[in-house]
Amino acid sequence: QGEVVESGGGSVQVGGFLRLSCTASGFSYNKYCMGWFRQTPGKEREVVAGLYTGGGSLYYADPVKGRCTISHDSAKNTLDLQMNSLKFEDTAVYYCAVGTQCYGSYYTRFVERYNVWGQGTQVTVTS
Repeated sequence: QGEVVESGGGSVQVGGFLRLSCTASGFSYNKYCMGWFRQTPGKEREVVAGLYTGGGSLYYADPVKGRCTISHDSAKNTLDLQMNSLKFEDTAVYYCAVGTQCYGSYYTRFVERYNVWGQGTQVTVTS
């Protein structure tokens, strides 16, 4: 099974921007779902954005639509998350994940489709 590693994160002022990066390695197949998620204490992990590396539309959760953009580099197997106009409610631990049993862009929105997770990186939005 492969590995997913996130980088980026930290503290940023409200209204600012942040870029998170994720690198997937060691996967024997190059078509899978790849996504960003976040979780706050006491809440379930929720999808932020995702894509299927085999093509199709990108998925953005409603709370981040218009403020976030994901970009995939197939040569490097990276997935970047650009977050703009950050709000206090964006504070969370952000995780990148790969879904090896996820076949198609429609399924990128479902947390249960992902089976390989990074360690997470904290994003804190401050005043």
